[in-house]
Amino acid sequence: MSKHFELVKKYYQKGLWSLERVRNAVDKSWITEDEFEVITGEKY
Repeated sequence: MSKHFELVKKYYQKGLWSLERVRNAVDKSWITEDEFEVITGEKY
């Protein structure tokens, strides 16, 4: 798991981060594309 996976997941689940913000976390290498799918349930 990436260093920021749990943080990004928590923010998304609480509604603090939008889908686009989670996508940006992949672009910034905070999380992987696979982790994006785990967090959001959508393909990257």
